[in-house]
Amino acid sequence: MKILANDGISSEGKVALENAGYTVITDKVEQVDLIEAVNKENYEIVLVRSATTVRKEVIDACPGLKLIGRGGVGMDNIDVDYAREKGLTVINTPASSSQSVAELVLGNMFAISRFLPDSFKNMECGDFNSMKKKYAKGVELRGKTLGIIGFGRIGQSLASYALAIGMKVRALDIYVPDCEIELAEIQGVGKIKVPMKVEKDLNALLPACDYISIHLPKQADGRAVITATEFALMKKGVRIVNAARGGVIDEADLLTALDSGIVAAAAIDVYDNEPNPRKEILCHANIACTPHIGAATLEAQDRIGLELANLIITQFGKFN
Repeated sequence: MKILANDGISSEGKVALENAGYTVITDKVEQVDLIEAVNKENYEIVLVRSATTVRKEVIDACPGLKLIGRGGVGMDNIDVDYAREKGLTVINTPASSSQSVAELVLGNMFAISRFLPDSFKNMECGDFNSMKKKYAKGVELRGKTLGIIGFGRIGQSLASYALAIGMKVRALDIYVPDCEIELAEIQGVGKIKVPMKVEKDLNALLPACDYISIHLPKQADGRAVITATEFALMKKGVRIVNAARGGVIDEADLLTALDSGIVAAAAIDVYDNEPNPRKEILCHANIACTPHIGAATLEAQDRIGLELANLIITQFGKFN
């Protein structure tokens, strides 16, 4: 079987598939040429990350397609239900990137607590003494309350990190029940499990949080989860991170909340209009921006590639 890994695949994943008899092509095909390439080259499997979309028109125009794979968690760039109605298999890798996204979020929480993004921008050309004064009101994470909205694998991984550094964690998810969070093994102590109550009332959670991290998929109706209504409930000076999906936070309302002081700082990895985010977000002094790199670690990409390979081999078997 021929596989087009259009947004790339780790060498480990590629080798695993090739050892099982699959032909794996990693040459990038532009979106406008995808249908032609799939049909011309007789690709039966297309693997994507976030750059390539596989919509109804691609599915209809490529009758030889058997499987669509997403290297990552969210599948909003694939018409999943339609594909499955047409008999295609659709897979993703929800377990592989949880740790990487959680670490990016935690790193951003440290960064926006100490003005690091703005400081990095200005150190080369700014006045040292005035900047020292400007950035002198940082805050510590230990003892602060982190609200995690969406408590699946990534939210739970973030909770394990936050608990380990002494934060108080409150979790919200309408589907996930109360659970235990297992911290990474601590030298000389072993593993520690922390019971976690998972809340259901967003309005009750928001006023208690010093930090908020969003871990929800893009909503089916396209509406933002955090808008001016939710910002109005938050503690003044809250810090927010979104490494989930663009559109989960209303960007215009976020800018207003930042300028009013309700939000002290934000870190954003995902945007409404990727790959061309709005300039007001990119240029704001109190927003730390990254270009959708939540899962972009070497370790996560290795895990994603191997997970995709294992799922494909399980589905179709070996050809050698």
